[in-house]
Parts: sequence; structure tokens; C-alpha cells
Amino acid sequence: MAEVELNPVFKPEVIEAGRLLFAQEGTFLRGVLKLEEMPDADIPEITFAGRSNVGKSSLINALTGRKALARVSVTPGRTQEINFFHLAHRLMLSDLPGYGFAQAPKDKVASWTNFIKLYLKGRPTLRRALVLVDSRHGLKEVDRTIMKLMDDSAVNYQIIMTKADKVKPGPLMAAREAIALELKEHVAAHPDILVTSAAEGFGLAEVRAALSEMALPE
Repeated sequence: MAEVELNPVFKPEVIEAGRLLFAQEGTFLRGVLKLEEMPDADIPEITFAGRSNVGKSSLINALTGRKALARVSVTPGRTQEINFFHLAHRLMLSDLPGYGFAQAPKDKVASWTNFIKLYLKGRPTLRRALVLVDSRHGLKEVDRTIMKLMDDSAVNYQIIMTKADKVKPGPLMAAREAIALELKEHVAAHPDILVTSAAEGFGLAEVRAALSEMALPE
């Protein structure tokens, strides 16, 4: 997989800055269900969004080198709160509840969805949302719904393709190109797609590099 050029090329110093940032201590702050429970909005913030079981928690753990910083579950919809973490007080990370299919009552899913909308529109330090998409399946209607919400809310977002190790290089490249073509229709979308595998470590250096450019300086 590494031989296929799927990710943008970052300068070596930016790759190193990303490595150093994510080598610092990652701390779980809290899980919240109400806006008033949010941590102070005093450092740049990145949020991870995606369909249930797309691999948000696995990616956060892989990026930080911590096996259990974010809780991983094989049960779709297990994450029911917005979970907040920070890296050495330089960058805040948040893990949103998975959208789409979830093993939970419909009224609770609707409540989560409304909560996410309020969070996206009202968090002043939110620099970018990372919308995770399973490489095997590409964009689904639920992804397009949240992408439109972010367009309407003027929230900059970037597509992160996950589980790339489960797709052969040819289909993987085709899936990436299909997503890139569709992104041209979305005003708030970042043009660069990052392809990752938390299991194999592929693409993690590029994600760390991209996020380091939004962190507070040391």
C-alpha cells in the first residue's frame, strides 16, 4: 500500500512537527452530553466525525500511540457522548457519536444528532472537522448529510479514508478519486483527502502533520 501515492506530500519539517506533537501526552478530559459541560474553548480544536464503527476511536488511539485513549467498540453506536482529549494543551481533539446506524432508540439518536449540530455551529475554537469514511464503502447518504450541515455551518472539514488495508490499491485509488470529484461540490470541504489504516499505521504521519499546522506553537 505504501508504494501507491494516495496522500499529499508534506515537507519533512512538517512531518516532524506532527510526530513531536502527537508524541506528547494525550489526556482524556471528559465526555459531555450538554453544551454547558463542554471544556473551555481556549485552544484550537479538531473533531472526528463519521458513521458508526468507521474507526474514529481507533484512529485517535493510533495517532496518539495510546491503545485506550479513546474507547473502541465493535458495537455500532457505543459512543454516546462527545469525548474530549487534549495534547499537551496545544490541540484539543473531540470524538463525536457515530451517525447513521446505531444500536440505540431512535429518539436518542435524534437527540445526539441535534447535539452535534449545536456543537458544530457553536464551538468558536473548532478549526476543522475530520469526516471519516470507510475506504471499502465510500461516501454514503449519511456522510453527505453531515457534509451539507458543515457546508451550511461554514465548518471546514476534511475527508479521512479509514481501513485502507482492507482494500486493494486499484479500488482504493478509484474510491479516492470518486470522493475527490464529489468534494468539488462542497464549499467547506478541504481539497486534500488523507488515506489511512490505523491497523498498519499507513497515512498516520500525514494526518499528524496536517493537524500540527493548526496546533498552538510550543
